[in-house]
Amino acid sequence: MKSAAADPTIGQKQAEARSVLDQIREVDSQLAHAIEDFNLANVRLAKVDVELKANARHLVRARSSLKGAQAHLSERLVSLYVNGAEGSAMEVLLGAESLDDLLTRIDAVERVSAQDGRVLKEVKAYRAEVQRRKAKLKQARIVQAREVAQRADRRQSIEAQLRERQSMLASIQDQIASLEAAEARRQERLEAQARARVASMVQPREAQTVETPVDATVEAPVEAPVEAPVDPAASGASPSPEVSVAAPAARYGGAVGIAMQYLGIPYKWGGASPETGFDCSGFTMYVYAKLGVSLPHHAASQFGMGTPVSRDQLQPGDLVFFRGLGHMGMYIGGGQFIHSPRTGDVVKISNLSDAWYAEGWVGARRL
Repeated sequence: MKSAAADPTIGQKQAEARSVLDQIREVDSQLAHAIEDFNLANVRLAKVDVELKANARHLVRARSSLKGAQAHLSERLVSLYVNGAEGSAMEVLLGAESLDDLLTRIDAVERVSAQDGRVLKEVKAYRAEVQRRKAKLKQARIVQAREVAQRADRRQSIEAQLRERQSMLASIQDQIASLEAAEARRQERLEAQARARVASMVQPREAQTVETPVDATVEAPVEAPVEAPVDPAASGASPSPEVSVAAPAARYGGAVGIAMQYLGIPYKWGGASPETGFDCSGFTMYVYAKLGVSLPHHAASQFGMGTPVSRDQLQPGDLVFFRGLGHMGMYIGGGQFIHSPRTGDVVKISNLSDAWYAEGWVGARRL
């Protein structure tokens, strides 16, 4: 009986499967960067919304001040009428058709005190400035909304390519099923190892022990061809090289236990909750929010937070980044990290030594 390795048909199918998987990885790389661009656009849009609300509050206060100024001005007009005023001044005041017109005319009325005039000018300037800011921010919001729509269009285009590539797998489904079964078995082993390690972390006798980043007892990793982080060439990102500095002691090792609760939650672009699913930065944002730590929904922005940590000094809870900042996850100890990898996948555990992540390593941050 011929072995599978000696069967040229099987070998050809395996080569075809790997070729298609390489194409899917490339599409996934583009998709991941597009999603992070989409997330950044949403972060910026949220900031614009906050500024718009602040300016709306400023406008309320400005209008209140103007009403007070108008009441004060009315009193002054009554005083001018009762006590007598020069004809030209009275004509200027009574000829105003609106508050804005009156505020413009009031500068010409010598009978109004210099103090009154100064107050009115300040109110006018304040209101004008707020209105200018509001108009500017409204325009910025339009621009950001357009950017979000463009990012969404890009994501839809890439996902269409992904569906096209996945349809090519129909003829090699047996090989893919075998790869997926192997990955499922590997995930079971990694999860068991991780849960045992998390349980040991809460033991009092180990409370003060700093865990080494690599556990020699961990089974040698098996590369998972179906797992696809992002490629830095997709966006041209050039993150700064990793710098080894003295990082503070880890404070958020408890984030690992929280993150482990969401193993198996499906990947969802733009997702940031277990109800809708997670993308990579949405997952870490959600987990750290449980600890009262606010992170932006954007991998590159999270990379700019905290303190750089060298790979050999990683501790549970540190954030790890890959592939031109197009992908990220959370270190859980033992050379492993938890993350939400890509479309069609779920929150899972991977090894830092897996080829995709070892080759695409960017750096780590400790919050």
